Amino acid sequence: MFRWLLRLLFGEDESVTQRSQPEKIAPVETDEAPKVRVRPRLARFEFRRRRGHHSTSAATRTTEKPYRFALPNGVSGETIDRSQDQNFERLTRWELPALTTPEDLADWMEVSIGELAWLTHRTESAYRPPSLEAAHYHFRWVHKKSGGSRLIESPKRRLKHVQQLLLRGLLDRVPAHPAAHGFVRGRSIVSNAQPHVGKAVVLSYDLENFYPAVRYNRVVAVFRGLGYSREAAIWLTRLTTSALPPRMPLPEGRGANLIRAYAARHLPQGAPTSPALANLSAFSLDVRLNGLANSFEANYTRYADDLTFSGDDRFRRSLATFIPLVNQIVRSEQFVVHREKRKVVKHGQRQLVTGVVVNDRPNVSRAAYDRLKATLHNCVRQGPASQNRDEHLNFEAHLQGKISHVRQLNPARAEKLQRLFDRIEW
Repeated sequence: MFRWLLRLLFGEDESVTQRSQPEKIAPVETDEAPKVRVRPRLARFEFRRRRGHHSTSAATRTTEKPYRFALPNGVSGETIDRSQDQNFERLTRWELPALTTPEDLADWMEVSIGELAWLTHRTESAYRPPSLEAAHYHFRWVHKKSGGSRLIESPKRRLKHVQQLLLRGLLDRVPAHPAAHGFVRGRSIVSNAQPHVGKAVVLSYDLENFYPAVRYNRVVAVFRGLGYSREAAIWLTRLTTSALPPRMPLPEGRGANLIRAYAARHLPQGAPTSPALANLSAFSLDVRLNGLANSFEANYTRYADDLTFSGDDRFRRSLATFIPLVNQIVRSEQFVVHREKRKVVKHGQRQLVTGVVVNDRPNVSRAAYDRLKATLHNCVRQGPASQNRDEHLNFEAHLQGKISHVRQLNPARAEKLQRLFDRIEW
């Protein structure tokens, strides 16, 4: 995975760095963030060229501790320095802050090193929360319409603030693949649907458990591919991934399957950094599937976990060859296809791409329009509280967002919905 990211993102092919050695566990302290000495902080973007040397290929060993939380070698007693193998050329390419040690990361985020260790569960056994109360996430199981359950992991206030800093100051600076349209500035479900308008056939896939499928090692590889040292990449990954606490409550009936999906440290659905990291982790998937589609003279786009291909009659006749190749690429990229959701839709049928009808032009489906119209009508007659079944915190903004989506596709229908919305008594 790391080699793919190096070659595809930067046009290089460097050797894969070695895995970090297990860290020793410090005493447990979970009730509050540890208090430590206050150190002078640098301005957030003064880190870009802070050090004068360039990357090295291996971790160095020293008898002196180079930075806090550097790992000791259990045999020799030497300390392992994993902060020296950063690549400033890549960091400069995307104008990323040059963070090499935990102290650099803490200074850049303007938090203490003790709070940084607390947020990453650095002092806990296996680097995971010892209990539900000690976790930095709120956990909530949501039932899927298609069956089963999905875990929503919303970061608590302090971790959310740190993740928003990482999103704005780091991840938003790195572009996703051109075929990725979900959670990318300037792209939307409309831009995702546009390449598939008026095609003879539309082939759609759904990736199963998309966020939990992006595991710890894969996220480390993303940060390493951007140029960060192994030490910085590990701390960045622990700030942006989630590990479930022991005795996590599970929905009835599917406990064993859900444990397998969420047991390992993974991207949490609900964290502000997860969509960007998911797009970057799927970069090689997008490259390979886009290349495959081009070889069949077809189109390819991805919106989060929705994969869509389309083409002319020649592409339709070659699907028996094309589909197994897609399955092979997805498996090799360590994702799982939801086989029950694969669809092949010809032009004579209603072709939907992420909820957008694409037979002749991008348009809202009649069923979706009728559902929203009925909801607005009931809000006028019975009050908005009667229709807020999913308990949206800002139901007014939620409905206005749905109307705005319709306006992108069909302004005339959106005006009818807006007139209904304006009659609701909030």
